[in-house]
Amino acid sequence: MSIGESFEQRAAQFTERYKTVYQQISRVIVGHDDIVHGILTCLFVGGHCLLEGVPGLGKTLLVRTLSQTLDLDFSRIQFTPDLMPADILGTNMIIEDQSGKREFQFQKGPIFTQICLADEINRATPKTQSAMLETMQEKSVTISGNVYQMTPPFFVMATQNPIEQEGTYPLPEAQLDRFFFKLLLGYSNRAELNTIVERTTQKLVIEPDKVMDGAEIVQWQQLIREVIIASHVQDYLVRLTLATHPNGPFSLSQTNQYLRWGSSPRGAQTLALAAKVQALLAGRFNVSFEDVRRVFLPAMRHRVILNFEAEAEGIETDKVLLDILQQVPEKAEEKQSV
Repeated sequence: MSIGESFEQRAAQFTERYKTVYQQISRVIVGHDDIVHGILTCLFVGGHCLLEGVPGLGKTLLVRTLSQTLDLDFSRIQFTPDLMPADILGTNMIIEDQSGKREFQFQKGPIFTQICLADEINRATPKTQSAMLETMQEKSVTISGNVYQMTPPFFVMATQNPIEQEGTYPLPEAQLDRFFFKLLLGYSNRAELNTIVERTTQKLVIEPDKVMDGAEIVQWQQLIREVIIASHVQDYLVRLTLATHPNGPFSLSQTNQYLRWGSSPRGAQTLALAAKVQALLAGRFNVSFEDVRRVFLPAMRHRVILNFEAEAEGIETDKVLLDILQQVPEKAEEKQSV
């Protein structure tokens, strides 16, 4: 982007550059368009992403491909039960110089990167999981009273396996709330699986090109925040968020019956930012109701907690959220106040 360009020109450039990154990823990743778009949305708004899926679906390959497409520092942390916070954040070590003088010096851990893959994050203990709370929210690390800032853009991509429960620790609600999106990776269809077999069982090796650096990503993050949300659309996403609060003024019968806790204000912030990306990609400069609806599930599915009745009846989180999405009207009733 150059100085003096209009918002419309910069928006058109963003759409073009976004498609360039997406195309490079698609050279390696077959299908899963919604997942790729979700991850790129997280990246371009400065959020983090939690990717859930059974083993072997390409979660790690997807993150590695993203890192190869972007000219950013990349590190991978394999979470295990014996992993300690210092293994992630770093620690103070005694260093001896040439004169024999000893002093403590902070040795940075693998979290000091720009794209961090937290692989199988639910295998680490809660103590180790919570070590990333400050890093994900404040994008900094505090050790012995010293604050170390992360290099922007800083993006955490965490994966977890939903079917293995032995030896795993569910992520605490406070950490789940720090993820911008929770994306569910499903199975490939027949055509996609044929393409995967062809690409991976022959001599052809496909490597994506690096097409974007960190400085450009930061510029696009700033541009996205300039997209306009009209007051009635903002009120709609706020009411969607409030509809997840059991026994609240905007709650629905499904909310009161099946939810124990609703979304935090981060849910509304996520809806607004993600909807802005949707608007830009559609060639618009203001957010529509449909933009909000398209991002509702990935923004909310990890921010609401089912109660015992829902678990006993086998009710899934997405089912409750879809009911909320269908029943909350675009226009607020006059008797309700914001």
